[in-house]
Amino acid sequence: MSVIIPAYNAMPELTKCVTSVMEQTLGLDEIEIIAVDDGSTDGTGSELERLAGTCSSLRVVHRPNSGGAGIPRNTGLDMAGGDYVFFLDSDDYLGPDALRRMVTMADENRTDVVLGKMVSVGGRAVPTAVFSCNQPRTDIFSSAAYRTLGCWKLFRRSLIERLGLRFPPYRNCEDKPFTAAAYLNADGISVVADYDCYYSRNRQNGNNLTLTAADLVHRMDGTRLCFETVARYLEPGPRQDRIMRRHVEWELCGPLRALLPRESEQRAREYFYPQFRDWARTYVSDGVFQLIAPPDRLIVHLLRADRFEDLMTVARNATADAERGTIVDKGRVYWSHPFFRNPAKAVPDVCFDVTDRLPVHHELTEAVWTGDGDVLRLRGHARIESLGPLQSSTALILRPSGFRHPDIRVPATVGTAPQHGDGAAAGFTVDVDLGTVDAGAPLGSGRWDFYLDVRAQGVSRTVRLRQTGTDTDGRRTAPPRREMSTGSRHGHEPPTARPFFSPHGNLHLDIRRTEPGPACLVTAIAWDTLAPATLVVSGRLTGEAARHPEPVALRAEEDAGPVREVPLLYTPHGSRTFTARMPVRDLRPGRWTLTLRTTDPERPVPVPTPKGLSGTRWYRAARLGRPYYAKPLAGSPKRPLVLRVAPVRLAAALRRRLG
Repeated sequence: MSVIIPAYNAMPELTKCVTSVMEQTLGLDEIEIIAVDDGSTDGTGSELERLAGTCSSLRVVHRPNSGGAGIPRNTGLDMAGGDYVFFLDSDDYLGPDALRRMVTMADENRTDVVLGKMVSVGGRAVPTAVFSCNQPRTDIFSSAAYRTLGCWKLFRRSLIERLGLRFPPYRNCEDKPFTAAAYLNADGISVVADYDCYYSRNRQNGNNLTLTAADLVHRMDGTRLCFETVARYLEPGPRQDRIMRRHVEWELCGPLRALLPRESEQRAREYFYPQFRDWARTYVSDGVFQLIAPPDRLIVHLLRADRFEDLMTVARNATADAERGTIVDKGRVYWSHPFFRNPAKAVPDVCFDVTDRLPVHHELTEAVWTGDGDVLRLRGHARIESLGPLQSSTALILRPSGFRHPDIRVPATVGTAPQHGDGAAAGFTVDVDLGTVDAGAPLGSGRWDFYLDVRAQGVSRTVRLRQTGTDTDGRRTAPPRREMSTGSRHGHEPPTARPFFSPHGNLHLDIRRTEPGPACLVTAIAWDTLAPATLVVSGRLTGEAARHPEPVALRAEEDAGPVREVPLLYTPHGSRTFTARMPVRDLRPGRWTLTLRTTDPERPVPVPTPKGLSGTRWYRAARLGRPYYAKPLAGSPKRPLVLRVAPVRLAAALRRRLG
């Protein structure tokens, strides 16, 4: 693999950076280090030459200063020969086992990009959400990987070369379009979260590029390329909206709010504002608009409406306005911004609606069975931030997982459990009677998820019901599995109810009905070698036979309706094995489905489609009569065997024989 290190005036951090690669457990015989000195004047070049004298795997390139990290990275990419490429900034360093773990993750899971856990040194900000757990194979839609667009990752070099990826010559945001394009085209992404792979630190002299090139002017080209990259590789729709949202929030609204007021009025109006306005009109779809937060919606609305003065007012006062309270009106909560319902500003309410973003603080404190019945009692506390006490209309919602069924709403009793902490969160109790909860009927089979519809001041917020606390051993204890006293059918065993917690503490309930096993098993299906065109089906009864109607005949039913049956012949002396012999030569041409008929005609037993059963041939009359064949059609062990009976097409058979 190839490790590429761009370096500009990187002393004294450079030494630890390079030696951290030289000391990797992966072994220097598996690593080439390409360090590119980008016109340094502080001894960086001589230190690289000194290190190269101690390590044959280190190649040093000296080039004139380019003003950014992108060009020296490209120089390294043009020289790289490894299957994988890792970009390491000269300020930072690797954990000793980092590369081995990341290469192993990529090899085992055939992924194109691997993220190694990042660690902050000296307070430098690093992403954390994506590193909550190892993810052997994921993507940008199933993980938080897209939140980190820095290039400090392991890339499969074939992906980079297939896309022709190189870094643009920008001083800031040059790595975001590169990483975005790799993400959007990667065949899988892996995350190593159980080992500290990458140590990110600020330089002692404070000349990190992210600090020295932090002005708005250094961000514009990279931001434009980010939007263009997403639009290039993703079709318009929900998937594009999810990814575009990140750039609208982090590359458009955030810098505009924080940096645009620092520019002169003329430069802001004539240079930056037209670009921001164009991005808002081109890339912020209605789907993206609904996903972003109200402060960002306000900015996007003003950009779309071409209202420069109002936009600058909002940007200059963003910090103070963020502290303003809320207004409750007709079940919705709005940000109390000076533009809210101001006739002179005419900004739609949706730009201030924070209802769906209000934090809901809740906790499930108790989940127990009551007595010997089917009632699951849930206790806890809940509140909606900044609103008053719970309303009596607060309720539990049972939602089916993976199958169709309407949500089931169970009223909660409010104020029946101890209030939480300072008393702001009121207690609730919900008794879920599994025997009658579904409009008087028992709860159906399947997995059910628990939600809580928290209501206060006419505002409703629905959240997953969860338990945040754990036992002393770090586990959450759910009520035991219980056999329900209601809900049995057809004489079968009654269903069982199993409450359980997910790893995140969400409460679920699994309802299972135990069905009796099969009455019999088919043990062999073959053509009789002594009686041509006769199918022999053998089997035996199981221990569950007493619960089922008895199998009595092998039945063949043609699609058009005709039926042929032969009896099952049980071996004498009370044996539980049987055999049936079906002469298929007597069947007319067509498709014939085979089952075992029982004493209850409505409950046949399918004869499974066997693996490896070939077809057979016979002559309908004398030796010189027309040949016929029977062969099994493709199927599965869970579907009945289907035989096709038909005359042989002589012309086609002759052509096959002649090749």
